[in-house]
Amino acid sequence: MAAFKPQQRKITIHGRVFHFVTYEGQAENAPRKQVARPDMWYLMVEGRRCPALPCDPTQTEPEVDRFLERWALDNAVGPVERPAGGVAPATGRPSVGRPLNWWGPT
Repeated sequence: MAAFKPQQRKITIHGRVFHFVTYEGQAENAPRKQVARPDMWYLMVEGRRCPALPCDPTQTEPEVDRFLERWALDNAVGPVERPAGGVAPATGRPSVGRPLNWWGPT
């Protein structure tokens, strides 16, 4: 059996860079109550890893990039709002009746 070779890919979507890294899977460990995990691609976010896709060593780099980009669009990127007529979209926060100037009346 060949040794696992870690890989890294960086995908840019809407000007944002997504860093993906592969980690070797683990066999089941019944005494520690750990289930088996396959080799996986993980999205790295602020020093943490988020599981993304199973790693298939038979895929080519362009295929991997397409699958990672599709996963990022479906799971890590929110909908892109286009401003109509150059007007910025609303913040989505409801007004709670607070004054705009916290230091006194406007």
